[in-house]
Amino acid sequence: MKIDEVAVGGPCWVEHGSTDPVAAQRFYGELFGWRPETDERPEAGGYTFMRLDRAIAASVSPLYGEGQPTAWTVSFLVADADDAAARITGAGGSVVVQPMDALDFGRFAIVADPSGAVFGLWQAGRLVGAEVLNAPGALGWVELLTRDREGAAAFYPAVFGWTVGPSGQYTQWGLAGDDFGGMLVMGENFPPQVPPHWLPYFAVADVDVSAFRAGNLGADVLMAPTAVPDGPRIAVLRDPQGAAFGIYLAGSEG
Repeated sequence: MKIDEVAVGGPCWVEHGSTDPVAAQRFYGELFGWRPETDERPEAGGYTFMRLDRAIAASVSPLYGEGQPTAWTVSFLVADADDAAARITGAGGSVVVQPMDALDFGRFAIVADPSGAVFGLWQAGRLVGAEVLNAPGALGWVELLTRDREGAAAFYPAVFGWTVGPSGQYTQWGLAGDDFGGMLVMGENFPPQVPPHWLPYFAVADVDVSAFRAGNLGADVLMAPTAVPDGPRIAVLRDPQGAAFGIYLAGSEG
């Protein structure tokens, strides 16, 4: 990302919904150096913040809804979750989980774009979002994988006011031109059963070493470490519970 702090309209949070939160905490703790901090209040339902040193980097939670898959959910910061959800539906998207309060942390909704790619809306309360970005072990990029380039390029700027910066075959999303993510069109190499989705990328000090370590921890390597032309070195992995995520070389944002 070219932004170092969460900003309205940009990515602010990533949450891992898991059938086995303890196993997920262990995997990502060993891979990224995260330390779990579970909210012990009964009403929190086992929600766990993952800290990188002292900063909150992400979270791990149980699955709360029937049929909810094990996956990472990317959320974007909004000033008003209810208003943003209305903009989503007005632009042709849908609301999966209606806006609701998340204790004293903030207010959220789960929504989907017109192609079905699911993401979150976050209205800050006590928690603004991730307290660290771009550093090794922290969120550094978000990517939409879709089969509808034109529809996505119209939908997201209408909802969030994003700038759209073509870069060869890769579209980049930004806030006032400061890129924080991109869009990849899903081609024939993606099985038809794989739905459109948002993929978080975490910064690492060494992509090859981290991919190797993830494999030893039980992850699958979906895309081996690769140097992107005019871009960073990246890899795409699937954790032992089935959630996909990417890694990229820290310091090569944008």
